[in-house]
Amino acid sequence: MSAKSLGPRVVWARASLRSRVLLIAVVLLTAGFTAFSLVTGNALRSYMADRVDAQLRASAQVFALLPSTVAKTGTGTGGKPPPGLTDFSTEVLGNPVITYVTKNGTVESSIDSLAGANRTEGASGPDLPRLDASAVAARAGKPFTVAGTSGDTRWRSIAVPRVVGGTLLGGGTAGSVIVSAPMSQVDGTVDRMWHIYETTGLGLLVVLGLAGWFAVRSGLRPLTRIEQTAAEIAAGDLSRRVPELAGPHTEMGRLATALNGMLAQLETAFAARAESEARMTRFVADASHELRTPLAGIKGLTDLHRMGALADREDIDATMARIARESDRLARLVADMLLLARFDEHSLGTTGDLGPALELAPTDLRTLAADALHDVRALDATRPVALTGPDGVGAPASAPALADEARLRQVVTNLVGNAVAHTPPGTAIRIGVGTVGEDAVLEVADEGPGLTPAQTAHVFERFYRADTSRTRATGGAGLGLAIVDSLVTAHAGRVEIDSAPGRGATFRVRLPLHAELRAPAGVLG
Repeated sequence: MSAKSLGPRVVWARASLRSRVLLIAVVLLTAGFTAFSLVTGNALRSYMADRVDAQLRASAQVFALLPSTVAKTGTGTGGKPPPGLTDFSTEVLGNPVITYVTKNGTVESSIDSLAGANRTEGASGPDLPRLDASAVAARAGKPFTVAGTSGDTRWRSIAVPRVVGGTLLGGGTAGSVIVSAPMSQVDGTVDRMWHIYETTGLGLLVVLGLAGWFAVRSGLRPLTRIEQTAAEIAAGDLSRRVPELAGPHTEMGRLATALNGMLAQLETAFAARAESEARMTRFVADASHELRTPLAGIKGLTDLHRMGALADREDIDATMARIARESDRLARLVADMLLLARFDEHSLGTTGDLGPALELAPTDLRTLAADALHDVRALDATRPVALTGPDGVGAPASAPALADEARLRQVVTNLVGNAVAHTPPGTAIRIGVGTVGEDAVLEVADEGPGLTPAQTAHVFERFYRADTSRTRATGGAGLGLAIVDSLVTAHAGRVEIDSAPGRGATFRVRLPLHAELRAPAGVLG
C-alpha cells in the first residue's frame, strides 16, 4: 500500500519519532518566521505610508497657496519660481502629480511636478474620482489611496481647498488642489524586503533543518541505546541494564532509572519463577515418594493376605495393625498436603475464600505451652524439659493472643515433635512463653546439634530435610515446619528460627498481642 492511499493520521502514526520531531520543529520555525515577516512587513508598510501621508499634507499646504499657472510655468512673483519648489516635490514625494479642479470637480490642470508642465495625454498618473467642493470638504484633508491609470502602481492622494491671498477659495470659484504621490517607492521597498525574507528564510530553514536533524539524532541516541539493551534482554540476557545516559533529574535519566527498576523486578520474578518451578519439581518428586511408600506397604501386605501367606491369626492381626499405621500415615500426609494447597490458593488469590477457616478467639499461649510440656514428657519421658519465659529468662508469663486454639495446638505439636525427632535421646528441651514488646511469644528450644545457615534458610520449605537421606530415622515427610509457617502467617504472625551448629535450635512463634485477655488463674507446670 502506497503512502498516497494512507490517511494523514496513519502516515503520521507510522513515522519515526525523529521524523515527527524534526517535522514539528520545521513547521514551527516556518510559522514563526512567516508571522515575523508579516508583522515586520506590515509595520514597515504602515510606517512608510504614514511618512508619505505627512509629506502629502505638507505639500498640499504649499500647492494650495499657488495658482495653477505658477505651478505649471514655475514663475512666481517677478517671474521667478518659488525657491526649492522642484527639489521639495521630488525629494520629498518622488514625482508627485498636482491636480487643480474647479468647484464642480472639473480638472482644470494636471501638472507633473518633476517637469513643471501639464502632463501629456496617456501618461501614467492617479485615477482620481470626481472631487467637487462638497467631496473635498467631506474628506476633511485625509489622504486616500487610488489606482493608477495604467494599473502599474498605487497612488496616495490628498485633496484640500485652494487658498489665494490668505482667503480659502474652496467654497468659491477657485476650486481645490489634489496632490498625488506614487506608492512605488513604498511598494518597492516592501517587495524587496519580502524577497530578502524569502531567500534568507528559505536558507535559514534549510540550515536549521539540518542542524535540527543532527540535534534530534543526538538527543534520541539514548533511545537507540535503550532499544539495543531491550533487544539483548529479549534475547535472554536478563542481567543487562540501561546505561546512565543522562542526569538523574532529566527525562532520559528518570526513564533509565525506571527501566532499570523494572528490569530488576523482572529478573527477580524470573528467578523466583525458576526457583518455584524447581521447588514444584522437587515437591512432586517428594510427594510421589512419600505417597508411594505407605501405599506400597499397604499393597504389599494386602497381596500377602490375598495369596494366603498369612495363615495364623497372630500374623493377620500384626499385618492389619501395620496396614492401619500406614493408612493413618497416608491420611495425615494427604491432609497436610491439602492444607498447604489451600494456603497456596489463598495466597495466590485463586479462590474467593480466606484460606483455611480460622475460628479466632482470645487464647493464652501459656496454656498451649503447658500442654506442650506434657507432650514432650509423653513422647520421651527421659528428656529434661523446662517451662520458662521467653529466651529462658524468668518464669512463664501470660501471652494473650486472638487465635484459633486448635490450629495453634497443631503448630505447637509440630514444633515439639520436630524437636524430639531431630535431637538425640535425652537432649534437653525448653518451652518459653510470655510477651516481648507488642508480641505474644511461644518458643520451643532444644540443645541438639543445631543447623547451619544454609539449612536454616530452607527449613520451612516443603519436603525439606536437613538430612537428605530418606531413612525413617530422620522422621516425617518434611511438611511439619512448612505447616507451622503457613498457620502462623495466617494468624498475622511470624515464626523465627535461631540456630547454629553445636548450640541447638530455637523456634519462636510471634503473634500480635491481645491485651484484653486476662491471664487464667492458677499455676501451670
